[in-house]
Amino acid sequence: MQVSTAEFRKGLRIVFDGEPYAIVDFQHVKPGKGGAFVRTKLKHMKRGTVIDNTFRAGEKVQLVDFDEKRMQFLYRDERYHFMDTDTYEQVSLSADEVGDARDYLKENMEVEVLFIDGAPATIELPNFVELAIRKTDPGVRGDTAQGGSKPATLETGAVIQVPLFLNEGDVVKVDTRTGDYLGRVAAAP
Repeated sequence: MQVSTAEFRKGLRIVFDGEPYAIVDFQHVKPGKGGAFVRTKLKHMKRGTVIDNTFRAGEKVQLVDFDEKRMQFLYRDERYHFMDTDTYEQVSLSADEVGDARDYLKENMEVEVLFIDGAPATIELPNFVELAIRKTDPGVRGDTAQGGSKPATLETGAVIQVPLFLNEGDVVKVDTRTGDYLGRVAAAP
């Protein structure tokens, strides 16, 4: 199926130069002279690289033929193993195929796995996850939420900046799109 540049929207998945891309951002431009055009930022769906491209207004592009399945993350050894929650079929992906999602994957977490031409391409995490802090400097009495931040290693191995008052074992809410700390969900027992 083809779409015109007039139908572009954020998140639309298109084929550009024979490769699958998702539109991250776009802007319709109508200069005083010459024809209108559309500036876009495109993110490669497998590699994660972002490129800029300009399309002429009215230009047609092919949509990516994809399938999205809800899957559960089972475990990790040298590969990452997922199970389809409907058919119980299992799929294993390499660290490169999982990409940045590996920083927030926790056992039994449900994710959306995007399949292009029958092969898994990318993983879409929930926007927010709750993870325990595995390692950080201890909080000291008098540290406040506004007083600065310190690095903390989460149970998945990701390192984020958290307020000074947090301790090991605290459960925090993290935005998976930016890696930002959003709040403490539970204090360490």
